[in-house]
Amino acid sequence: MTNHWVDIKNTDLVLIMGGNAAEAHPCGFKWVTEAKAHRKARLIVVDPRFTRSAAVSDYYAPIRAGSDIAFLGGVINYLLIHDKIQHEYVKHYTDFSFLVKDEFALEDGIFSGYNPEKRSYDKSTWGYQIGPDGYVVTDPTLQNPRCVYQLMKAHYSRYTPEMVSTICGTPRDAFLKVCEMIAATAAPDKAMTIMYALGWTQHSQGSQMIRTGAMVQLLLGNIGVAGGGMNALRGHSNIQGLTDLGLLSNLLPGYMTLPGDAEQDYRTYVDKRATKPLRPGQLSYWSNYGKFFVSTMKAWYGDAATAENDWCYDWLPKLDKGYDILQVFEDMNQGRMNGYICQGFNPLASAPCKIKVSTGLSKLKYLVIIDPLETETAEFWQNHGEYNDVDPAKIQTEVFRLPSTCFAEEDGSLVNSGRWLQWHWKAAEPPGDAKGDQEILAGIFLKLKAMYQKDGGAFPDPILNLTWKHRQPAAPSPEELAREFSGRALKDVTDPKDATKVLVKAGEQLNGFAELRDDGSTSCGCWIFSGAWTEKGNMMARRDNSDPFGIGQTLNWAFAWPANRRVLYNRASCDPAGKPFDPTRKLIAWDAAGGRWGGADIPDFKVDSPPEDGMNPFIMNPEGVARFFALDKMAEGPFPEHYEPFESPIANNPLHPTNAAARANPAARVFKDDWATFGTPDKFPHVCTTYRLTEHFHYWTKHVRLNAIVQPEQFVEIDEDLARQKGIKAGDHVRVKSNRGFIVAVAVVTKRLRTLDIAGKKVHTVGVPIHWGFLGLAKNGYITNTLTPFVGDGNTQTPEFKSFLVDLEKV
Repeated sequence: MTNHWVDIKNTDLVLIMGGNAAEAHPCGFKWVTEAKAHRKARLIVVDPRFTRSAAVSDYYAPIRAGSDIAFLGGVINYLLIHDKIQHEYVKHYTDFSFLVKDEFALEDGIFSGYNPEKRSYDKSTWGYQIGPDGYVVTDPTLQNPRCVYQLMKAHYSRYTPEMVSTICGTPRDAFLKVCEMIAATAAPDKAMTIMYALGWTQHSQGSQMIRTGAMVQLLLGNIGVAGGGMNALRGHSNIQGLTDLGLLSNLLPGYMTLPGDAEQDYRTYVDKRATKPLRPGQLSYWSNYGKFFVSTMKAWYGDAATAENDWCYDWLPKLDKGYDILQVFEDMNQGRMNGYICQGFNPLASAPCKIKVSTGLSKLKYLVIIDPLETETAEFWQNHGEYNDVDPAKIQTEVFRLPSTCFAEEDGSLVNSGRWLQWHWKAAEPPGDAKGDQEILAGIFLKLKAMYQKDGGAFPDPILNLTWKHRQPAAPSPEELAREFSGRALKDVTDPKDATKVLVKAGEQLNGFAELRDDGSTSCGCWIFSGAWTEKGNMMARRDNSDPFGIGQTLNWAFAWPANRRVLYNRASCDPAGKPFDPTRKLIAWDAAGGRWGGADIPDFKVDSPPEDGMNPFIMNPEGVARFFALDKMAEGPFPEHYEPFESPIANNPLHPTNAAARANPAARVFKDDWATFGTPDKFPHVCTTYRLTEHFHYWTKHVRLNAIVQPEQFVEIDEDLARQKGIKAGDHVRVKSNRGFIVAVAVVTKRLRTLDIAGKKVHTVGVPIHWGFLGLAKNGYITNTLTPFVGDGNTQTPEFKSFLVDLEKV
């Protein structure tokens, strides 16, 4: 989230799209009801289903799953045509005036530089024009046809209400009503918040859906303000912490990135990421990348990391490609992997295309499962009849099951959607032989280290030199790990402006990431978490919810990254002179008398930089402003463009009906054997989407008797029109099948799904909850991801769970 859960109470308008907060995030949804009750805020829901969120909305609009970019692109077009934008905001705080290279172009759905054989782009034309002074060339008049504003206006002019209705199935009047409500928040004293979740993420163009939503918010001036923002609703209590700590295959902690194969030189690696300002007077905070990196390596390797060996840079793997979940199971299927350690994850149920996942697991020599519950993945080799029809005699994979603790059986911190690190305390002892995850991993590590010490090996250095200074080496405590990721001084840290002034003494905990150094004098496991545990103690354990300014910025409750800041980019809530756009919701302001920024929140800015210096709010971008034009940062192009899901009910992309290359995402990775697994609308005419229920949590709560009682049996939802055509009544069993397999479940016939008119064709949507499997107390069912395609987003490789094709029949 750019903002946080409590801040939603400050909004005037909530757009829930790509999510279903009332059902999937019911506690957080409280803040929507607060906004409605106390600010008379309105709620819009745009969703393929009439959800519980829609049931309490002020306006609901249906949409075909997978067509969100077309809808949001139409909103952008509406805002630009009707001049419903926050002019002062976009003029000063975005790249509207920046000139783009003349060579950049879009032709029939394909951007310049495309290589169809590689399904990727040469992005060299996707850039700004750079002047002789090294800075971006701009046109403050916005008249130059190569400025971002003019290019964007032309790009989205094709997204007319009629085109939106053709692609999305949203009635034209419903779309225009949503546009009208959104446009009202362009006024500086109005704010809209967008709440999205996996309904945007889990598409082959999911990252671009999120970008398009962010572009709408920038046009309206709704980023960095109270009651605004792009607010991702995380589905696990600590999935935010997982990404923060760098557990995606290409990341290091704090959103630093692993080097690629071509980056063998340390200095080249850092210089590429330590970006210099692209406009005069701007602060590019990633210019501190070296400080973050060196401090991380000191946390990992201690005295072994020195300036002479480039802080152990050579010990890091250099990626030849990403190793996301789809790549991992592709490698398994190709016989390129011997073992797999699966910690707190159930990929047989959670990953797409169950048959491919099962085949891959069957080719392993060993599989290690670390989990508090029995999972389908741990028993993938067992025959469970119709639900898992395999021959155990043909599967030689050896499975090791290591029972771990659940959240209530351990101390530690969880990071919520709003970036709050909240400490929690152990409530119960774990059952049986269960051990904490730290203890399990420590046991594996210490055994590996002993083997290397005894027997040697090809490359023992990173194992033998890993810092492991724990009171109990076999059981590192959560408190020790928390202090390590927050950071400490290895030597006295002095003021850069006055070397005689000691800011932090050697051995003390750091106060924040501003104290990190690139000379080896600081250690920090995750720079964005720095300050979570200081000399004052555990900031994450604070529970003071006092709100002195009355707008929900409770700075003494827990700790928010970065720097305990609650709303990112909050300098953008003020005009260029430092005055709040909306004084009634003041986050920060310039205090001329004190010569500092201050207010209800921690300034996301250089605190003593006066407005007349012209420094802009978006300090993580070298431009200092927000980007409508994404440069080379996205796989598919600098402007989001609608592409069809890989399985679409229509033959062509209505925006580019004669160009097959622009039908689905041209930059999404597809493995060779998976092309044949995609279904076509002649055999599988219905759109299918998957989702969660309030009464279950993923694949955990089917082990809980009360949850199994309130949602006892697997079901699918279909609309009344489709039910009539197929002769299906509520309570009948139906077989839902894709080109990859089938499931059987009870039919729920409902008005909450409706038939949509897509490009002149009647299209039905089938809804399938995800929570069932062949283990647990709940009545066993089929794994929903039997149906889903093995393809992901072009940037994150998040699987396309939310839009694919099926047929169904009465059993």
